[in-house]
Amino acid sequence: MIHTREEVTNMILSAKVSKGIQWSQVADAIGLSKEWTTAACLGQMTFDKKQAEIVGDIFGLTDEAIAWLQVVPYKGSLPTAVPTDPLIYRWYEVVNVYGSTIKELIHEEFGDGIMSAIDFNMDIQREENPNGDRVNVVLSGKFLPYKAY
Repeated sequence: MIHTREEVTNMILSAKVSKGIQWSQVADAIGLSKEWTTAACLGQMTFDKKQAEIVGDIFGLTDEAIAWLQVVPYKGSLPTAVPTDPLIYRWYEVVNVYGSTIKELIHEEFGDGIMSAIDFNMDIQREENPNGDRVNVVLSGKFLPYKAY
């Protein structure tokens, strides 16, 4: 019996390693981006029934695990307030160093509001560079202005 969505995530990660599956292969099978698909496999998004069944077939999941993939998750996957994983910590560092700059420039350009993480796209690509390959990350979220009432 499966008690949490995290158990299903662990099942997926275990099968990914043992079967040598790439996230892009899973994304191609369900017809969505590798970024969204990876987030969903890691328990941060909800699959519909058809998508969950495809993911279940790829990773050899039980019917119960497939059902868990269709449950709206508790979002937010960091185990600590300040991340300890070096790669994730660098993102935390980017927000600490550049967060106020990002906020200031968004407000100057758009006004008082936020960038949506719901109406959102992300694209992660390798950018070849003679000085060492670079990670190119594009985040695109709908601007949602605060309204007066």
